[in-house]
Amino acid sequence: MELKQYFKIIQKKWWLIAIIVVIAITAACVKSFYFTTPIYAANAKLIVNQKGSADGILNTGTIQTSIFLINSYKEIIKSSAVMDKVVEKFPDLGATAGEIAAGISVTSANNSQVMNLVYKDMSYAKAAAIVNAVSKVFKDQIPHIMNVDNITILSMAETKATPAPINLNPMMNILISLIVSLILGIGLVFLLNYLDDTLRTEAEIVEILNVPVLTAIGEITKGDLKASRKVASVQNSKVGEGKYAALNQ
Repeated sequence: MELKQYFKIIQKKWWLIAIIVVIAITAACVKSFYFTTPIYAANAKLIVNQKGSADGILNTGTIQTSIFLINSYKEIIKSSAVMDKVVEKFPDLGATAGEIAAGISVTSANNSQVMNLVYKDMSYAKAAAIVNAVSKVFKDQIPHIMNVDNITILSMAETKATPAPINLNPMMNILISLIVSLILGIGLVFLLNYLDDTLRTEAEIVEILNVPVLTAIGEITKGDLKASRKVASVQNSKVGEGKYAALNQ
């Protein structure tokens, strides 16, 4: 099948593709604006730093040790030793130790001493309050857990900020819906064309049967039949016109 034939198939059913695209985009808009609960993320940054040498200069070994400690701190920060203290010191958060531990995530870039704490919630104010509370309690509890005071809070979540939800991006949803619906629509058109074995043109007959077409009968509608009957009746009436004499006159 040539490329022109593919375009012809799409051109015949363009209306079907258009309907699928319109339905998909409409559904994406409705879901984005009316059926998606906004989720907000608040983050705080901590740095793990060891004390330097006597001259105040950090060496490579000290920095590497701090980086190794981060893997342990990622587990400690979600432990009950920290989460229970958060709930105890900040009862107004309205969340249990298990909920906080499940909602908070800790990440760090490779070869970086910075830890990034993120908490997600339907309320940004609550998310910011929780991530700040976890940062404070973790900094206070590390000296008791690890016998070393090497945590510094670089930045805390701004509780009065008004960020956009992280799960609402209407334009991206519309773009994805457009692309997916186009692919589905075109695929459906080709599937319907594949399942339809009707021969509609002389070219299709020649291509499939490889024989010449001797004659073709066009489609006749009821209107065509009525028109032909009118023509026939008019012709018959013309044949019967005029005066004729009888044989015995």
